[in-house]
Amino acid sequence: MSGVLDFLRQHDQQQALGAPVGAKLFAAAPDGTDTDPGNLVLWETRAKEVGATQLSPARGGRLLQALWAKDKQMRRLEPNAVERMEPFLAFATVVANLDLIRQSERGDYMLVLLSGSIAVDRLQPWGERLRLTEIVPGEMLGEMSLFDGGARFSTCTTLSECEVAVLSADAMDDMLRAEPVLTASLVTMLARKLSLRLRAVSARLSEIK
Repeated sequence: MSGVLDFLRQHDQQQALGAPVGAKLFAAAPDGTDTDPGNLVLWETRAKEVGATQLSPARGGRLLQALWAKDKQMRRLEPNAVERMEPFLAFATVVANLDLIRQSERGDYMLVLLSGSIAVDRLQPWGERLRLTEIVPGEMLGEMSLFDGGARFSTCTTLSECEVAVLSADAMDDMLRAEPVLTASLVTMLARKLSLRLRAVSARLSEIK
C-alpha cells in the first residue's frame, strides 16, 4: 500500500510544481529511482516463456467491460473507462499449467483474468506449497508489485486455458500522462481491492499457524 500512497503524493507534487505528470512513477522504485530492468521479469519475457498468444483487443475489451460492470469496486469507474484503457493493455491467451507470476521474482505488470481459472500458491518456509485461493474471471493479480516494485508474494498458475489483460508499469506511466484522472481513479479502485485481498490472505495464513 505504501507504493499507492507514494504514487498519489508524487502525482500531487508534480502538479503543484508544474512538472510533466506521470514521469515514470510506476516504472520506478518507491524512492523515485529507476528500477534496474535486469532485475525485472517483464510481461514480454513471461509471455514468450509460456507461449502466450495474442488475444484480440476487441474481445479482450468486451470481456473486461462485462466483468468490471459486475464488480462492486471497478464499476465505479467512468462508463467508457475500459475503452479508454484498451490502448494501454495487452491481451493474451495462455494454456493450462503454466506460471504467469512466480513467488519472489520482481515483475513490472499486473493481470486481470478474463476467462478460465488461476491458482494462487505460496511456498511456506518449511517447504509446504499452500493454496491461498483460486482466481475467477474479473479478479486481478500482481498489482502490489506494479505499485511498489517489490517481490511477488505468490505463484500464479493457470488451471485451464486462460484469457488475460495485462497492464505493465511503462503502460501505466503512459496512461497517467494521457489520462491522469482515469489513472488516478483506477489506482484508487485497485488499492481498495488489494486491501480486501490482503485481509483475506492474512486471515487464511492465520488459520494454519
